[in-house]
Amino acid sequence: MTNSRLNFAKTAPKAFKALIGFDAAARAGLDPALVELVQIRASQLNRCAYCLHMHTSDARKAGESEERLHMVAVWHEAGHFFSEKEQAALALTEAVTLIGDGVPDDVYARAAGQFGEEELAQLLALIFTINTWNRIAIAGAKVPGTDERVAR
Repeated sequence: MTNSRLNFAKTAPKAFKALIGFDAAARAGLDPALVELVQIRASQLNRCAYCLHMHTSDARKAGESEERLHMVAVWHEAGHFFSEKEQAALALTEAVTLIGDGVPDDVYARAAGQFGEEELAQLLALIFTINTWNRIAIAGAKVPGTDERVAR
């Protein structure tokens, strides 16, 4: 099956390169394991198989345990697998990803209690970028496991 949808990277290279720069800037100073957890959770919520495949693969390569990867989707019920900081980041990821429900004050306060102001801004930027990547992959009907390294 051939993908007949446009290739965003080729069709809008300036926007694509700007997003790559934003993504890199968002990650700066954040724990790489936390970055992958956030990207995995947002991708689950957005049902983006392409990005979920990419970020679970990246997390495994970086040494993340299968046990924790299996628990990301149910972190509320399996919180003991994640630090307080990771739980705060996952809660904020859910609130910002599902933005139609707003970002509850308690969720924001929990994250602000775990992250300094600059690190919290970085985390928010990371959540913004993964949501954008999810939308690019879904709109472009990207197939998981096919070209993740080439696309980004």
